Amino acid sequence: QVQLVESGGGSVQAGGSLRLSCAASGRTFSMGWFRQAPGKEREFVATINWRGSNTDYAEAVKGRFTISRDNGKNTGFLEMNSLKPEDTAVYYCAARGSMDFGRGIYYDPGAYVYWGQGTQVTVSS
Repeated sequence: QVQLVESGGGSVQAGGSLRLSCAASGRTFSMGWFRQAPGKEREFVATINWRGSNTDYAEAVKGRFTISRDNGKNTGFLEMNSLKPEDTAVYYCAARGSMDFGRGIYYDPGAYVYWGQGTQVTVSS
């Protein structure tokens, strides 16, 4: 069983930046970031394959967020720039425990078996 621990959340003003980290206790394959705002369903934010060679993003964050990973440290990252109030949510990292297929990017939360506890991001206007 792999444990995921997120960090780096906080409160910023619109236009600011935050960098989220997701430390895994063991090896993982594809990783993803999701977010959930109050009263809304959890939504996909970004995904990266095991090698870090393929990534994809939700339209709402394209050009502002960057997903990356350091497999040597079993850690994933989400760099968030030009933050907007609508980015306010609890952010969760997720990871697969089995080998990637195809491009190795996954949008469905059900594709991930490991989840972190979440970290709050609050963006004020």
